[in-house]
Amino acid sequence: MRTFVLHLESATQYERIEGVVSFVGEDASGSFGILPGHGRMSTVLEVGLSRFRVAGGEWQYLAAPGAVVRCAEDELHFSARRYLRDSDLERVRVALQEELLAEEDALQSVKLSLRRLEDEMLKRLWKLGRGQEALS
Repeated sequence: MRTFVLHLESATQYERIEGVVSFVGEDASGSFGILPGHGRMSTVLEVGLSRFRVAGGEWQYLAAPGAVVRCAEDELHFSARRYLRDSDLERVRVALQEELLAEEDALQSVKLSLRRLEDEMLKRLWKLGRGQEALS
């Protein structure tokens, strides 16, 4: 049985998984699968779940906030800022949801900080325009 090697790469993790027989992911064009012998390709995965299976094993699930996938010569590189891997779909789904909610909270915090900074800059420019503040 033909297989390929899956390289899972993030800023803090690296795993090399041999004997992979199938990978399923989703990009902007929809779901796709990769089997051994697949031609060269590269794509950007949507935020969400991917999965792969090792010969004779169960599906393993990957949750990532987007990833780049490159395939060439029976090696698949899955590169993301971070990823979660588990054989329990529900556990991965919950972890992904929690991570996405945490990222959304962080994004809202950054937006609020930027809005405050913008307000302060506009106040200072207004004061400068009225001659109330000396230029440094």
